[in-house]
Amino acid sequence: MSDAVALLLKELRLPAFVRHYQPLWQTATEKGWSHTEYLAALCEYELSDRYQRRTQKWKREARLATGKDFTSLDQGRFSAETQRTLAKLKQDTDWAHNADNVLLIGPSGTGKTHIASALGHQLIEQGVRCKLFPAIDLVQQLQQAKRDLDLMGMMTKLDKYRVIIIDDIGYVKKTDAETQVLFEFIAHRYESGSLIITANQPFSEWDSIFPDSMMTVAAIDRLIHHATIIELEGESYRKQQQLKRIKGHRSNDT
Repeated sequence: MSDAVALLLKELRLPAFVRHYQPLWQTATEKGWSHTEYLAALCEYELSDRYQRRTQKWKREARLATGKDFTSLDQGRFSAETQRTLAKLKQDTDWAHNADNVLLIGPSGTGKTHIASALGHQLIEQGVRCKLFPAIDLVQQLQQAKRDLDLMGMMTKLDKYRVIIIDDIGYVKKTDAETQVLFEFIAHRYESGSLIITANQPFSEWDSIFPDSMMTVAAIDRLIHHATIIELEGESYRKQQQLKRIKGHRSNDT
């Protein structure tokens, strides 16, 4: 009989039921659970299992920076205002559901990609699907789709991600072909899906990304309309860590 039940549960795609229905029945018998309590406990196992599998799958496809989550983020080096902003973004994902953007602006090495990836991890754990693209890779894919006469098709496929992370937008080459598809993508996502964008350049220097000043203004206008802007300052964190390692080696040598 148990084999028949296991087979039925597999057909119904309830793997947690398969693993737990027998040992949980023993527990239910010992503790005098009702049938409803027993079924509720099995459902809790199944929901937990589905959450874990979905989270693992979404994190694999998101291609977030390895090891860069809020646990490993040294927030002590950020201003109090930045820390408060990050805490709000982390705790309340309404901004993602409302198609608001997060713009991380600052010099190289100040933690922009780490923050973007940490937000991505947090979003997925709270049931929001996202994906990270290095800006150059995204633009190349958009260009190829445009050559294949399927630009709208690709942008529509990316709509399944509630949040798209565009990392290092400043590295996009200033050519008509690249910036045109990037602008079209930004316009497509406007008020329909969230963007997290990291950039080394302040907005005043975004003419280096878009060759046309009117396109620059239009892109920035769309991005900042519903956005949280985080400006990071200070010396490169990577450089600081490297200097500490060098100093440590010198101390050991002496």
